[in-house]
Amino acid sequence: MEGFYAHETALVDEGCTIGKDTKIWHFSHVMSNCKIGEKCNIGQNVVVSPGVILGDNVKVQNNVSIYTGVICDDDVFLGPSMVFTNVINPRSAINRRDQYSKTHVGKGASIGANATIVCGHDIGEYAFIGAGAVVTKTIAPYALVVGNPAKQIGWVGEYGHRLEFGDNGIAVCHESKQEYKLDDNLVIRVK
Repeated sequence: MEGFYAHETALVDEGCTIGKDTKIWHFSHVMSNCKIGEKCNIGQNVVVSPGVILGDNVKVQNNVSIYTGVICDDDVFLGPSMVFTNVINPRSAINRRDQYSKTHVGKGASIGANATIVCGHDIGEYAFIGAGAVVTKTIAPYALVVGNPAKQIGWVGEYGHRLEFGDNGIAVCHESKQEYKLDDNLVIRVK
């Protein structure tokens, strides 16, 4: 495999596909049959379990565990020490590898430091999961959630800024000038 950088202490197992300009840092382990896109950054002490799929420009901070069944679309941010699970009811003495649940993280979503994503609960595009949150249900696109269990406290735009909706149901991101519409408790990007 060529076109990516792996620190000399990183382990990259056979059968992985790793995109151009991706960097894999100290003491990280990318296990077999993973697909990692271009321009990703895999921080120090990260575990990427077999079969995980990461899109382009995914940023994985230090000490993150990404277990089998996880798919992250392009531009996802995984904060320091956050973790995905892949079994609902783990027991050390019982092998449940045939029962792994899938978790899909949509384009541009951010997951804060020390957050836990309980398997089987997808995260919508551009959602923002606060630091330390424990996600126990599916998260809508553009949702801002915090706490344990995670509860929605608002909406964010593609630039990560909080959206404030007027009486007309429209919010404008002050940085990007993008407009969003709140329709039936879902956010839709208008322009």
